[in-house]
Amino acid sequence: MSVPGSRPAPPVPSPGIRLRARAAGFTLIELLVVVAIVALAAGLVSLSIRDPQASRLEQEAARLVTLLEAARAESRVAGIAVSWVPVRQSDSPGNAADANADFRFIGLPSSIRLPTRWIDPQTSAELLGVRAITLGPEPILVAQRLVLRLGDRRLDVLTDGLAPFSVSSTDGTP
Repeated sequence: MSVPGSRPAPPVPSPGIRLRARAAGFTLIELLVVVAIVALAAGLVSLSIRDPQASRLEQEAARLVTLLEAARAESRVAGIAVSWVPVRQSDSPGNAADANADFRFIGLPSSIRLPTRWIDPQTSAELLGVRAITLGPEPILVAQRLVLRLGDRRLDVLTDGLAPFSVSSTDGTP
């Protein structure tokens, strides 16, 4: 061993004991564990990626629920009739301030300025069975529902007349 380049002598086995050479590489179990970890990570990443259109529509619906409840509370406090109507392209607004509106609150005092535009300009609303959503001043209203659309996505904004407005998917699940 003292000479450079020489190799150590292989161990001499005891009688009756065989030496096994260790194979280089991974065992099948080790490979299966790695594949399972990679598959789990890929599944989690794919679940965490959300459809941006669905997220925008949920944001619009939550914002509309907040606006409707704010107008409903103001209507009850002031004792005035307030309603919400979507502005359609065919409508001819009464003044220049409504020319760019997507929806409007009718009956609120001019000192209360609620938003009248969607965050995403592609959002649209459809009232079902009525021309306007009635917000008060009565504490109990009739059941009301509107459908928000953004592309091929849809969400319902509804109330049973007593409970606050809430968001529900169109298949009936909240």
